[in-house]
Amino acid sequence: MKKEIDGLTRRKFLKTTGAGLAGAAVLSGPFGSMTGKAFADVAPPELALEKDPVLKVLRWSPFVKADGELWDQNTKKWEELTGGKVSVEFLSWEDVRPKAAMEASVGAGHDIVLGWHDDPHLYPDKLLDVTDLADYLGKKYGGWEDVCVKYGVNAATGKWICIPMGGPGQAIVYRKSWVNEAGYDEFPKDMEGFIACCKKLKEKGHPVGFALGHAVGDGNNFAHGWLWAFGAKTVNEDGSCAINSKETRMALDAMKDLYDNAMISGCASWLDPHNNKAFLAGQISVTNNGISIYYAAKEKFPEIAEDTYHQHPPVGPVGHPTELHLFDPAFIFKHTSYPNAAKHYLMFMLEKPQCGPWINAMRGYVTPSLKGYKSLPVWTDDPKHTVYRDCIQNMLWNGYAGPIGPASAAVMAEYVVVDLFANHCARDMSADKAIEIAEKAIVKAYK
Repeated sequence: MKKEIDGLTRRKFLKTTGAGLAGAAVLSGPFGSMTGKAFADVAPPELALEKDPVLKVLRWSPFVKADGELWDQNTKKWEELTGGKVSVEFLSWEDVRPKAAMEASVGAGHDIVLGWHDDPHLYPDKLLDVTDLADYLGKKYGGWEDVCVKYGVNAATGKWICIPMGGPGQAIVYRKSWVNEAGYDEFPKDMEGFIACCKKLKEKGHPVGFALGHAVGDGNNFAHGWLWAFGAKTVNEDGSCAINSKETRMALDAMKDLYDNAMISGCASWLDPHNNKAFLAGQISVTNNGISIYYAAKEKFPEIAEDTYHQHPPVGPVGHPTELHLFDPAFIFKHTSYPNAAKHYLMFMLEKPQCGPWINAMRGYVTPSLKGYKSLPVWTDDPKHTVYRDCIQNMLWNGYAGPIGPASAAVMAEYVVVDLFANHCARDMSADKAIEIAEKAIVKAYK
């Protein structure tokens, strides 16, 4: 029996090489017609699916329930249209990278991995070239955000080795009534005003809290963005160590001022859950987090949710955004027996009839990598979502301003930048000593 979805039969779908019309302009999803400014009428790449494909997908466990639900629904939709089969294994965020690295080494395991940051650049020779797919999606959906090209392209070959899926973005989360109580109509967007407001908040009995412990997302994102805001960086473009600089000392001085005069005690040992708990308990007035903290408040503490607002991290002396967010690349191993089906599956998941509802259902938790999806209604239906729409646009890459690869991954995995700030602010280490420790770790990683 023929199966039909949105007026498209499986036979026609496969005949059109399956990039098929599941994403072509003839279809309409729940957000209306796919034609328009952000979505161009572009022919998909020719992908002849292998017979009876069976794909194994490894990805990080959903933090937002709707993420997993829509991912599974879209996967079943792909199976119905193609006749293929897909098994999806969800692992904890920390466990995806080592498992993928092991599979890359032995040349067996999952076909597709949704990993983190620079994972594809740890073993680029093990990955399928997906340039045709990246070109098609970019042309059709308004282009890729700049940082996606940095993460997606292997600099040595100029070929795309992964498809950027987006990233769980973070923003400054604050209690508006307390900011008003501190004498501000709105939260300052510049670094000097940001620190001054945080200090006033603590004077009013509402300290702020930012993780300076080994917090995978919250700690790394806050510390790296703060470092870059002052023009400091771990390495130069050629990978040479750049941490020992006057700009780094400026960043350390400013963080020390914030830590001593505005932050709640204990932040140097905070992991990812700690700032969520403190904010929802009313112990802190400001932190950095994803949109999920807002929805946690709506569910359990509606009065806090009503008072919760968001804005981008402060812009420092460099004069432009210097944000870091979690980043989610999807890549295909060369050891797959179904390369065309694997590419087709990723393409299908990023076509608007699937991707639009997925992003919308997550209520802003994952910021899209393709510019066209910034026009989805989720970003403006609730004005508190809008800041998260631009996270990937404002993002710099892990290891900025140097090359992406094993060295940048190691510096982040070892929390070199987070410890730089924690050593100076919480462990009474001089700026020179804290920089010396960081410098040794960076030089070791990049040698």
